[in-house]
Amino acid sequence: MSITTLDPHVALVVIDLQKGITQLATVHPMRDVVERSAALAAAFRERDLPVVLVNVVGGAPGRTEQAPAGATRPSDWSELVPELGQRPDDVLISKSTWGAFIRTDLEAVLRERGVTNIVLCGVATSIGVESTARQAYELGFNVTIARDALTDRDADAHHNSVERIFPRLGETGTTAEIIELLATR
Repeated sequence: MSITTLDPHVALVVIDLQKGITQLATVHPMRDVVERSAALAAAFRERDLPVVLVNVVGGAPGRTEQAPAGATRPSDWSELVPELGQRPDDVLISKSTWGAFIRTDLEAVLRERGVTNIVLCGVATSIGVESTARQAYELGFNVTIARDALTDRDADAHHNSVERIFPRLGETGTTAEIIELLATR
């Protein structure tokens, strides 16, 4: 469903826009995703709405057929990209699973602030963003996806998330549409 509204108590959740991940090859230019995510963060901050910056600092336990990328990572791998303009009042959530709610205090932080709606952006569309969107939906949050502030390493996976999964979990809109809705609040 296309975006129609944002709740009064809305937060931005930016997934995995960190130095190590933003260097990977993706289907859409990473600079555009970072630029749009930064624009969303600025719009939320201008309205004193929560901005949650999520980074991944490890991997979930368990066997997989595909080895985790970058077993040996540079020391700055998990640092957020500076273009996001991280501020002291932003919430930083460090995760070790695909979704940002599992084994973190994200749900508690959002509930404490009265948040009922989250806007999601970042990478990877089919992994961190989709997992977080599914978890948020299951926890009862209204979910909004900034569909032009996402990318993935796999075009088919990105398309599946944006066209098939996200409309079942919430509303999708462009960065401009979301900022426009924020401006009319």
